[in-house]
Amino acid sequence: MTPSAPYRIGIDIGGTKTEVVLLDPEGRPRLRERVPTPRRHTREYEAILENTVRMAEHALRQTPRHEGTIGICIPGIIDAGTGCVINANITSLIDKSFQQDIARQLGRPVAMENDADCFTLAESLQGAGQGFAMVFGIILGTGVGGGLCFNGRLYRGRHGIAGEWGHMAMDPDGQPCFCGNRGCVETLISGTGLSAAYQRAHGQSLSAEAIVAGAHDGQPDCRTIFQAFLDTFGRCVGGIISLLDPDAIVLGGGLSNIDDLYTEGADKARRYAFHPDPRTPILKNKLGDSAGVYGAAWIGI
Repeated sequence: MTPSAPYRIGIDIGGTKTEVVLLDPEGRPRLRERVPTPRRHTREYEAILENTVRMAEHALRQTPRHEGTIGICIPGIIDAGTGCVINANITSLIDKSFQQDIARQLGRPVAMENDADCFTLAESLQGAGQGFAMVFGIILGTGVGGGLCFNGRLYRGRHGIAGEWGHMAMDPDGQPCFCGNRGCVETLISGTGLSAAYQRAHGQSLSAEAIVAGAHDGQPDCRTIFQAFLDTFGRCVGGIISLLDPDAIVLGGGLSNIDDLYTEGADKARRYAFHPDPRTPILKNKLGDSAGVYGAAWIGI
């Protein structure tokens, strides 16, 4: 960064909170605030739009000339053909021209990317992936997302879906996924998928956190489910290594705090990869839940 570089504003819109950060020309945070995301509102889309515009304007007022790039991170994808949001966890955004609506109200261009892409970019530039040429970022939480960076730049692909590994259909006889397919990676190794596997096997509900804790405590029912989870994680991540051969894989999301993913899970991933001695590092994120908002700042235009 140089003094001639712009101020950068990033806004991360999540299911429960919306966060804004303002980075100065040296990349240092000068403002960082969180507010609840307006949900279950009679005019939810309009409320989210107004909230986002208000936060952007507030950040702009903190810059010397009320100028700065603006990037926005959303839990969905912008369709390259229509410019509308698709596959969003916040369903009120679906089929809306969210990016254009924000730009029109602010009177300036804004960039917008998927949350997994913003996570991957931030970790590549400032986090665990720093110094690696090709980084594949994985978010393991309620769902599963992925993103791909080359030399600190996002690779979006022809349709803007590069890295959407969570919706690779692994098992045609598997559980239905919200995307319309069956047996997607997301149905297998997300927190939701882990809980659902326990429910199917034992007829009762148990959270992913409780299953992992039970496995570590030696509870047989939990240990069986958790071992299957680690094996499936290895198969899925081993496929990434075989397909892309990235220089590093960085894990984020709530399940990234499971230490076994970096030991037994990583060993299984390397075993399932198409190489006799794969050495791909599988790394825990360094930026935590800040990655989305920092990534948003770095995509800004």
